[in-house]
Amino acid sequence: MTPDVPAPLTVKKGVCCALYAYDVGLSIDLDACKKQIASWMQNATVRQNRRAPKYFDYRPAPLPVTQSVTPCKIGAHAISAEVDLLLYDFGGVSVSYEIPFSGGLDTLRDISCQLVESDVLLDDSRRRVEELLKAIQGSVARPGIADLVEDYVVFQIDEYDTPVKPQELHTYYCREFAQVLRAETQPLSPQEVADAMACRISFAEDDVTLIDWNAAMIFDREAEDVRAVLEFANTELLEMRFLDRQLDDALDRSYEVISKRSWLRKLIPGSSGASVRSVSQMQVDGAILFERVSNAPKLLGDQYLARVYRLAAQRFHLSEWSTGTLRKLDAIESIYNQMHDRAASWRLELLEWIIIILILLELVLPFLPKSLFPH
Repeated sequence: MTPDVPAPLTVKKGVCCALYAYDVGLSIDLDACKKQIASWMQNATVRQNRRAPKYFDYRPAPLPVTQSVTPCKIGAHAISAEVDLLLYDFGGVSVSYEIPFSGGLDTLRDISCQLVESDVLLDDSRRRVEELLKAIQGSVARPGIADLVEDYVVFQIDEYDTPVKPQELHTYYCREFAQVLRAETQPLSPQEVADAMACRISFAEDDVTLIDWNAAMIFDREAEDVRAVLEFANTELLEMRFLDRQLDDALDRSYEVISKRSWLRKLIPGSSGASVRSVSQMQVDGAILFERVSNAPKLLGDQYLARVYRLAAQRFHLSEWSTGTLRKLDAIESIYNQMHDRAASWRLELLEWIIIILILLELVLPFLPKSLFPH
């Protein structure tokens, strides 16, 4: 029977998954990566036994790699002995650390705050991605690690000893959960608590998932599929942010190309074509990355995971990022069309002037003294 005033929630078994997403290039040839990783560091292996979510139809499937971890701690909490790196064909890499835990909700809050305040895992993840990129550089188109990184924390609670149903957890422990999700030690306002707890979803009577922009909490023993969805959504957010920055730079460069081209430079053969090709390449690169990221996962046959993804996308504002990306791609296309039309118009004008000059020469030449044209 559910008590009116429940006892403090105590977790018997749980794991915190700290995720760090990076962009390492325009695209990755995953088949070629397998061979290069095999000859990489001795403590790095391609995980063949990692269970792929059966409802996911990745095209192509991401490549999981496992490395051993030098013993370290986040505060008083030890990191598991292995770290997972997940490589996506669109150039994203997700690094995942696991921190086993047990205890009260103050333990979860402490881990959440430590991960925000400490750069230990952030620095370690970047170092591993840098080493990985050196090993697979030949399989990456336009290799280079972007300075952007997207981190996310997933708390998976397998067992707890308080007699409260999962669907009622958010009712009795909403303030404590909000502090965990927002990595805050101070009590939060009712509005902040309500916002942190707004996105929750359940499949059965014995599970519930809370999704926030900084972290998620999963009360479920079999949560690997949900974690995989959240890991992809976090990587997708990173790629959307990275693409948005690239498109901003492309728009700035396109404006410079248009505004700084002098009339003298226009006379140089091929100068217009080079500028048009440059803008066109920006547009193509942005469109390809956007399509690869948007179409990477297909959640076939499982409406629940599709709903989890929609909630994560809502919390990460992925639709707003997509809308902004499409708007900027349209702007670059408009600039390209204008530059193409302007270049074509300039070529026609130049051709007309050449014809006029030739006609004038043909009319004038017969009246010029023959002494000007020595044999």
